[in-house]
Amino acid sequence: MTTKKIIPHLSFWQIWNMNVGFFGIQYSFGLQQTAVNPIYTFLGAHAEQLPILNLAGPITGLLIQPLIGAISDKTWSPKWGRRKPFFLLGAIFCSISLFLFPFSSAIWMAVGLLWILDAANNTAMEPYRAFIADKLPHEQQTFGFQMQSLFVGAGITLANLSLFIFQKYLGGNASGGGIPVWVYYSFFLGSFCSIASVVWSVYRTPEIPPSDEELEELRKFKEGSTFFTPFIEIFSAIRDMPKLLWQLALVYLFQWYALFCYWQFITPMLKLSLYGISESDEQKAGKIIALAKSGVSVAEKDVSWAKNVLHIVEVAVGQTGLMNGSYNIVTMISALLLVPFAKKFTSKNTYIFCLCITGFGIMTLPFIKNEYLILLPMVALGIGWASIMGLPYSMVSPSIPSKKRGVYMGVINMMIVIPMLLQTVSFGFIYKTFLNDNPSLVIVLTGFLFLIAGACVMLMKPEEKKYE
Repeated sequence: MTTKKIIPHLSFWQIWNMNVGFFGIQYSFGLQQTAVNPIYTFLGAHAEQLPILNLAGPITGLLIQPLIGAISDKTWSPKWGRRKPFFLLGAIFCSISLFLFPFSSAIWMAVGLLWILDAANNTAMEPYRAFIADKLPHEQQTFGFQMQSLFVGAGITLANLSLFIFQKYLGGNASGGGIPVWVYYSFFLGSFCSIASVVWSVYRTPEIPPSDEELEELRKFKEGSTFFTPFIEIFSAIRDMPKLLWQLALVYLFQWYALFCYWQFITPMLKLSLYGISESDEQKAGKIIALAKSGVSVAEKDVSWAKNVLHIVEVAVGQTGLMNGSYNIVTMISALLLVPFAKKFTSKNTYIFCLCITGFGIMTLPFIKNEYLILLPMVALGIGWASIMGLPYSMVSPSIPSKKRGVYMGVINMMIVIPMLLQTVSFGFIYKTFLNDNPSLVIVLTGFLFLIAGACVMLMKPEEKKYE
């Protein structure tokens, strides 16, 4: 006789504790958003190289998340559980990578560490999404995923504000070339947060054990499984994917292409729009400093100009941290506030509204010339980010069979990373050919892509049916 698994309602603090680990994972993600591309430029990369240098994110997400999801669906350890071993292992490698990252002495070293960091983040993140769906009954899942959004906001906020605060108050500059000292502090803090927060959730939150019938199914599956079985599971899941997920894939095509453009080009835009520093100015300043350091005679006024330019570049990185930190503070505040709006107006309509105000807000950024007024559009982006990190998951979760939550959460991540992959391989050409190497035009295009994503959400028809 098959028994139905009872999923109990959890208290506010139980849901809080199970999501704490997402804080450390998202601190790491926040540093990737804000600090990795400036580090590349500190090490000598050009703006058109940034998309391809970020190839690690989409490739590791495309390969690792669905694979880890398929494996975790068929895993159970009486001591460690089903999902927790994976996000604990991911957090360990993430912590190590963050600690080592600021010691990068060349672009190739930074790129290599980014590949390890992204692989670790993806190993941790996918089981965490499935973990929420495993632990919560359907009526609590919107709250659970929005609680994740709260910790997304908190983690990325600390990452970005740490860059701003350390740059402003703890000093150390890159006028002599290389990675500034204050960047080290942010990465060391991230290394600690990554492992500490995940350990908290692992310790505080038990997983729901499988029923006897599920354990028997797992035993039979392991007996007949081979190396290729997880890959077969992934392709099978894509073949049988509910229509709603295909509709979400169209939304994600525009949404995540846009977000990657924003993260890569917001700092170059600020250098130009707020501080009047072009990429050619930055490259020229770097060459002057390099010549001066090598002993070549350079006019003092040129050296002074070059140092000032590189200082302004650092200020722009700190401003990016302040802006990204600001929108993630809004994410923290608005994440749980979106829950009653989703209940009253539906998750779909709330999601559409949030994407549209995000698009309009981002479009205004290149036209604002004040470093404080430019924080206002971050309110719209923060609300949009809160919706992005929670509402789509609660919309599609009822359409996903419970026995395949892990693999389908991985497939959803494929919908995220494929647009990112397309962006990394296509946008360097678009930037030079159609946008005239102008980062301000990139940001305007980013806002327009968000509006298209919002229009695509209108095509989605969330199902009420809940699989058991």
